[in-house]
Amino acid sequence: MFSRDRKWFLVIGIICTMIMTSILAWQPQMANAASPSASKVDAVLVVDVSNSMNTSDPGKIGNEAMKMFIDMLSTQNDKVGIVAYTDVVQREKALLNITSEADKQELKTFIDGLNRGAYTDTSVGVKEAIRILQDGKTAGHAPMIVMLADGNNDFNKTTGRTESQSDQDMAQAVAEAKNNGVPIYTIGLNADGKLNKNKLADIAQQTGGKSFITSSADDLPNILSEIFASNLKLKVVPLQSITANGDYQDVTVTVPNDSVLEANISIMSSKPVDARLIDPSGNTKPIPSSDVLLSKSKSYSLIKLLKPVAGDWKLQVKGVQQDQIDINLVFNYDLELKMDAPSAKSYKKGDAVQIRSYLTSNSQQLQDQELYANMNAVLKVKDLDSGTTNEVPLTNAGDSFTGSYTIPDEHDYELTVRAEEKSFYRETQPVTISAKAGATSGTNTGTTQPTKPAEKSKLLPLILLGLGLLVLLVAAYFIWKAVKKANRGFVGQIVLEIRDENTGEKTYPQYKKLNTFRGKFNLHQLLQLAPEFAGTDKVVFTPANQDRIIVRSTPEITIEKSGRAVDTGNGLELKNGDRLTIPLASVDKTILLEFISVNS
Repeated sequence: MFSRDRKWFLVIGIICTMIMTSILAWQPQMANAASPSASKVDAVLVVDVSNSMNTSDPGKIGNEAMKMFIDMLSTQNDKVGIVAYTDVVQREKALLNITSEADKQELKTFIDGLNRGAYTDTSVGVKEAIRILQDGKTAGHAPMIVMLADGNNDFNKTTGRTESQSDQDMAQAVAEAKNNGVPIYTIGLNADGKLNKNKLADIAQQTGGKSFITSSADDLPNILSEIFASNLKLKVVPLQSITANGDYQDVTVTVPNDSVLEANISIMSSKPVDARLIDPSGNTKPIPSSDVLLSKSKSYSLIKLLKPVAGDWKLQVKGVQQDQIDINLVFNYDLELKMDAPSAKSYKKGDAVQIRSYLTSNSQQLQDQELYANMNAVLKVKDLDSGTTNEVPLTNAGDSFTGSYTIPDEHDYELTVRAEEKSFYRETQPVTISAKAGATSGTNTGTTQPTKPAEKSKLLPLILLGLGLLVLLVAAYFIWKAVKKANRGFVGQIVLEIRDENTGEKTYPQYKKLNTFRGKFNLHQLLQLAPEFAGTDKVVFTPANQDRIIVRSTPEITIEKSGRAVDTGNGLELKNGDRLTIPLASVDKTILLEFISVNS
């Protein structure tokens, strides 16, 4: 038997579905909402392997730069393909789903095996990259193309190929990339001064990518780092350039907050280097280890910190005396920037639009004031009639960015918030509003105009929309209750210890404060997303009354309390001082957990 509330909720849901279906049938364009930005990538690396590269890049630094780009990617399903071209496709590799370091090594071995040949036709490489993306694209991944070229086209005269044909093919490929939201990042290696810089810049500009020009192959690793960062809305943080003295030299690596998923430390040197790492608590971290990955090549070393703790890390670097060593840092964040929807779609000249924007992680709003402390935000307003763009500074409210914008003209406008600090930036999805005379207003003027015959075809969807809004107001109470539950906060902390069942040794207690979580979190998050504990994402915590928490898990995870296995499928309430034991047979380790309530 349904409860009274559930009956009402079911009826309202059916009515709302019928109304919205009718509206979308009349106005299908309303269904085309923008999707959130993706954190995973489908990348195709397009590299010129013509003989001219023997002069412009004799040391194959371009290959090393591409390998470093691959090493900077995560092992959580980013995808990479490769096209090596002259005037034809010499070799190619379809998009490979990266799930391990072995997958990265497969790509790097492919790059090492590339040979060079005669002639050049850049359009061939770009066309093939588009095809590879079409064949292997993944929903929710951000596509991109990175193209390296060192000069103009050089056709094989026996084929009859002309510059006009190549330009036509390139224009078609660029249009296809633009229509499918594929930015093309172009890198021009201008060693002989004959590079057509404008052509490469135009390809990047049309597709929303960036263009880089350099006369030295030695700059390529830094450029690939910049491209990696730009595509993920990150920033390269230059740490230090040092001249090696044969001893270990200290470099400070500051992890600004607990929202950092990865810290990529690139150490670029023409000669071998050794590195040591000390965490903020003063403990030496082995390189490599479970949460510190190491990739090395002949011109770089890349150290990747997985879910590093916030604070000042000490990197100690030892190189060959007088060798120049450049060190850069790129963070990766699990963050998005959201903006509250404006109160109406239509406004009048002189109206003030109130703006509020905030960071989210795992779809939960972040209220970590330490994270916001060093950030600035602006409202970017694009006048869709004149094409001009203005920026309005927003106020940092500690857990959000707020402000207002006064409509200057009877035009259409596109609103976007951009927030940034020195290591990353984020932008909201754009929102369009109208202030044109005659546009449907969010305010009732009290005057009723007779319906014109030409407007009758629009009347039904408007009536249905008004009815839908009334019904949705009735449903708002139930939705508000659900949202309130999903955003409910936690109190207290969880103390974690990990026991190695082979040696009997336990780690030092880790105190994890819970006040940064909203709605729910899982045990894997508390364990800093360590790959060996991946199964613990099935252990989920939600807040309960009286400063308690509820733990739930799937049957394959055994949870013990007071020495006995307990059923947590329907939820087990934990109060202050309760302890749980979670054995993980797959890794021969046991997690010891204690909940401490701050109010007890």
